Order: sequence, then structure tokens, then C-alpha cells
Amino acid sequence: MRNSRIGIRVPVFVAVSLAACMAAGMARADAREDAARRARLIFPPLPAEAQRAGDPITDAQVELGRRLYYEKRISKSQQISCNSCHLLTRFGVDGEPTSPGHKGQRGGRNSPTTLNAAFEFAQFWDGRAATVEEQAKGPVLNPIEMGMPKPEACVAVIESIPGYAALFAKAFPSDAKPVSYDNFARAVGAFERRLVTPSRFDEFLGGKTDALTDAEVAGLDTFLTTGCPTCHMGPTVGGQMFQKIGLVHPYETKDLGRYDVTKKEADKYFFKVPMLRNVAETGPYFHDGSVKTLDEAIRLMAWHQLGKKLEPAEIASIQTFLGSLTGKVDATYVAEPAPLPSGPNTPKPDLN
Repeated sequence: MRNSRIGIRVPVFVAVSLAACMAAGMARADAREDAARRARLIFPPLPAEAQRAGDPITDAQVELGRRLYYEKRISKSQQISCNSCHLLTRFGVDGEPTSPGHKGQRGGRNSPTTLNAAFEFAQFWDGRAATVEEQAKGPVLNPIEMGMPKPEACVAVIESIPGYAALFAKAFPSDAKPVSYDNFARAVGAFERRLVTPSRFDEFLGGKTDALTDAEVAGLDTFLTTGCPTCHMGPTVGGQMFQKIGLVHPYETKDLGRYDVTKKEADKYFFKVPMLRNVAETGPYFHDGSVKTLDEAIRLMAWHQLGKKLEPAEIASIQTFLGSLTGKVDATYVAEPAPLPSGPNTPKPDLN
């Protein structure tokens, strides 16, 4: 067989092999495109920020919110900040089943990541807050977490630190009283709404179908065919609905979940479905942090939620795909600013 372009004879068996390789490559490309097409129907790529309806985010609000996220003086002991439980150098978690709070107390639920959290349909495991702004108000006043007695105490601390007045005025120029508890929450929320970590999976959804490895594409197929998107859908691959833990096979837990908020019998053992963005980095897992490893979490969820007993190879395949959801944290964006100097009237730490 002659290659007419360069005039070299190519053995027939070599030509056939090349043709087979090209055909296999085309088939693989077609399979990848098909997988991407199916995935796009369920998982829209992450937007650049989680916009706030009717209240656009400004850079000044983000700058202030970053400071407040790291501000320890708004806790009773002045030892705890948002970042204490949601470490931005550790994908927004602290890696513990439950987090230590005021005087070392621990609650009964795992601290979920703040990365991409603003895209979720509700906040907290029981959904008691609708937005990240509303969520930001909770831990400050929780006696187990940051321990402040009332919103006014938090505002008083902020007002006592001279540098904050100008930052609040810049962030909320139309407000007659810029320093307020509501504006504290709006600023923290603004910062969190840009805590977005797109990954190779977003590139894959966007048309770069070689952004995932063959094993990850196969894992995506396993994830889809197993039925995981029944609960884990949307841009965050979860975080878009409540679901009962132990939907098919009962799951032992004393936590009543959303029932604690609604007091409706039908809401017992319902929790917000956790998002799977960065899930390979955000263990331990489940509402109580009782599951140490991702493969065990996959096995348990398949059994309790879908009634399926997965083979080890299937678990490993899904875990491989979930690794593609690990994004990059913008080190510049999350860099901790130097704390503003306290004023003469800034309260002292209260360890009681």
C-alpha cells in the first residue's frame, strides 16, 4: 500500500492497525461527548459567583466580608471566627466530625464546607436558613459555637474597632447606619458568594471532553447509572433538596433532622442533601461526621438511599469520578488579612 502524499509504501497490516486506532479514538471521543451531553442535563457548570437577587455584590462588601470571616473578636472568647470551623486552607472544613466551639463545646452536627455553599437551596443540615447571609448570623449567637449573647453585642465589638466604620460605610454607602448586624451578615455573604471552585469537571461540561481521564468518565457513567443524581444534581452536585436518610434501608441516627425546625412528623430524619463539590477533601462525612472515608460513604449511601449493594469496583469507579469535582481555591481571594487594631473600648475576651 502506497501513501500517495509522501510516496512511501506502508505495509497493509500497519495501515489496518492505524485505521483501527483512529476508529477507536473516534469512538472514545464520541463516548466522551455523549457522557458530557448527558451530564449537562443534570449538572450545569458553576457560575462565577452566586448572585444575590435585588442586591448586587460589590467589591467593597467582599473586602469587608473577608475581614469579618476571619474576625475572632466577634466571638465571646475572641478565639473563634468563621474560619475556625470552615478553614479556607482546607476546602472550607476543619476535618473533624463536629467542631469545637465556645469553651471547647461541640454540637451534634458536622460543619459543612463554605466553598460553593451559596449555590445551595438552603443552609445548615436542617435547612433552617435560606441564604448564606441568614446562615452567617447563626453561629455568632449560638452558645455552643461563638457564644455572643445578642446581635447588639456583636455590633458593639465591631463599632469599638476603629477601622471598621470606614469599611462598613464604603460597603453600604446608602445606609444611614452602616454598621449593623444585618450588614455584617450581608458582607460575610458577599464574600462567600464568590467562594467558587470550578474544577476539571466544569471544563468537561463546557466542551473540553479530554479534561477528564478515561477512568473518571467511566466513573461518571457509574455515578449516573447507579442513580446517584436522584438526589445529587445541580451545579453543586447536591445541595438542592431535602431527603430522608435511610430512604430505602433504615439508617440509625438519633438526630431528627429537619423535624427540629418544622415539628412535622413527615420531616423526621430529613436532611439537606450535601453537595459533592470538593467531596474528596471535605471528610468526614454525613450530618454527624461519623463516616471517615469517602468509599464508605458511597457504599452506605447506595445501600440506604438506593437499596443497592455496590461492588468494590463500582465504589472505586464512583470515587474516581468524584475526585474530578475537586476545584482550585483562589489563594489570593481567601488570604487572611491582618486584623484591624482594637480600640480602647474593645471588650476583652470572656472565657466564661
